[in-house]
Amino acid sequence: MKIKEIITFLEEMAPLDYAEDFDNVGLLVGDQEAEATGVLVCHDALENIIDDAIAKKCNLVVCFHPILFSGLKKITGKNYVERAVIKAIKNDVAIYAVHTALDNHQEGVNKVFCDALGLINTKILIPKQNFIRKLVTYTIPENAEEVRNALFDAGAGNIGNYENCSFNSKGIGTYMGNEHSNPQVGERFEFVQGDEIKIEVTFEKHLENKILKALFKSHAYEEIAYEIYELQNKHQNIGLGMIGELKNPMKEKEFLLFAKEKMQADGIRHSNFIGKEVKKIAVLGGAGSFAIKNAIQAGADVFLTADLKYHQFYEAENRLLLADIGHFESERYTKNYIVEYLRKKILNFAVILSEENSNPVKYL
Repeated sequence: MKIKEIITFLEEMAPLDYAEDFDNVGLLVGDQEAEATGVLVCHDALENIIDDAIAKKCNLVVCFHPILFSGLKKITGKNYVERAVIKAIKNDVAIYAVHTALDNHQEGVNKVFCDALGLINTKILIPKQNFIRKLVTYTIPENAEEVRNALFDAGAGNIGNYENCSFNSKGIGTYMGNEHSNPQVGERFEFVQGDEIKIEVTFEKHLENKILKALFKSHAYEEIAYEIYELQNKHQNIGLGMIGELKNPMKEKEFLLFAKEKMQADGIRHSNFIGKEVKKIAVLGGAGSFAIKNAIQAGADVFLTADLKYHQFYEAENRLLLADIGHFESERYTKNYIVEYLRKKILNFAVILSEENSNPVKYL
């Protein structure tokens, strides 16, 4: 199996188009055409992780955080990023990062966070915008079912908990072919007027090439009329953060102690207790201060995230309990999820979970 085949599985798990614009995800170092010898999954692809991959004969490291985040102008080994990259290149170890591509997935980082806390009735906290597109096409009634099914098989027509969604309307189509045409219905230079079905489906933007390929393959016409629109609708199943509910309400301090235990945190910084039971919990793995207002608007009793600054604790405004659980701690089970996913896909060689704790923050 080549590394590029494993990348296909990774992009099924966390499509690169799900990532935020600022991010650097995908294959960062290495040759995707190389034969894979093993996969080591980690949180941060540091130099000691590359050493571990070499020792375990893994030539692909799958990390959560990208070791290359901003551009490198020199690679001289003067810092931890450059040293990790140099060692990976010297030893033919590829590095692949998932980061916000998995953050935005409904089964990704924040679902793992929710599951660790036992939350139920979970949904996306900040649904992703400008991610849905709409295809409109026209065909003869006899061809409509074949076209629809091909589009559905390519991933179109999924709305929330429903699939195979489309809108179909009847109309009259007209055309006349020139000397170079080969019409399915009618003859060259003949004005044709007949029944047509207008088919409308939505799809995620990263599927556009696949959708169009399915359309062209299944359509009966020589020249296919179609339109694609970008929709402003929010995608309810893709986005940052999640909100869910505890099965049984808790007191504020009781919940924080519960969260500390479940996320194996050495400490939690939090805003003032406001004296109410908590049931509705918002989470956002990693740095999530930008989502404080979203958590308040969603009616959360507690917002668990990381990397909060001093003044941001004031933004709780006694409307919710704001808690900083630690960056690494909020994402700590993500690598376990990646390993479980890959082990279901790859059966002929090792997918290894790194036991290294790459958390740079220590507590007394």
